[in-house]
Amino acid sequence: MSMRVFVTGASGWIGSALIPELISAGHEVTGLARSDASAAALTEAGARVHRGDLDDLDALRSAAQASDGVIHLAFNVGLALSGNFQGAVDADRRAVQALGEALTGSDRPLVMASVTLVLEPGRVGTETDAPGLDPADAVGPRARIVPEQAALSFASRGVRASAVRLPPTVYGDGDRGFLASQIAIAQARGVSGFLGDGSNRWSAVHRLDAAHAFRLALEKAPAGSLLHAVADEGVPTRAIAEVIGRHLELPVRSVPAGDANEHFGPLAPFLAFDNPASSVLTRKLLGWQPTRPGLIEDLDEGHYFRSLPTPAAEPKGHHGGTS
Repeated sequence: MSMRVFVTGASGWIGSALIPELISAGHEVTGLARSDASAAALTEAGARVHRGDLDDLDALRSAAQASDGVIHLAFNVGLALSGNFQGAVDADRRAVQALGEALTGSDRPLVMASVTLVLEPGRVGTETDAPGLDPADAVGPRARIVPEQAALSFASRGVRASAVRLPPTVYGDGDRGFLASQIAIAQARGVSGFLGDGSNRWSAVHRLDAAHAFRLALEKAPAGSLLHAVADEGVPTRAIAEVIGRHLELPVRSVPAGDANEHFGPLAPFLAFDNPASSVLTRKLLGWQPTRPGLIEDLDEGHYFRSLPTPAAEPKGHHGGTS
């Protein structure tokens, strides 16, 4: 059934893949745009434009009320990387609250983007993990459990609410996030580095597979669903560093923990995470099946290395899967 879908973060890394995914399925898309450039990109992609940003709660409510369903991808990555991660989380919670209130009692879907980093590190997390995490215990990226819980709370208020957790890296041709930052750092430092023994793992997904998961969640996910858009359950960070080193013809070395911040800049805390995650339940519930190359295979295709940025010691941002 064709739906009028309101999408925040529609011109972002995942949003720009989601729009054609939705349109090809027969849906009509309206995207939130905070700039003329974003508005132009949305128009070119075939979407309608709703001007505003995450802090404009009235704009969010009006667009949600006029829709048959909402996909909330936006997250203020710039604010988070400026050192005010909690401020970005608080803004996300307020946006989710406004969207949910606009849909209350309608049985319409609200699909929000969360992250697998809310899961307990060091073990393979599943879709049944972490929903009861006390917000007081959630620090750093785990604080994003707060807007996730806010979204799911609307499942008892007549909203078909679900949360799609994205892995630390959402990769693909054109990526300017985690992997591109790691490559730029290796180029600048003359070494492809990893932390410790490099056995800590990143879950991962191709942006096109992620976009498909969001469409299926919009169309099919029952109220209260926790979903994982995860293709690679856990890729060792050393394996990622080795591919980068091979393509850049650089040595691959462990960076001591005491030098991590100087070497990796804002990327250092993320490189330290051990965040494997399963998507078995999501695949069964939605019939979602990733079809794109895995993370290592995609890296080895070489597109990340064809047009390298000017060397810089620090990354400009992470994967932006929800920006």
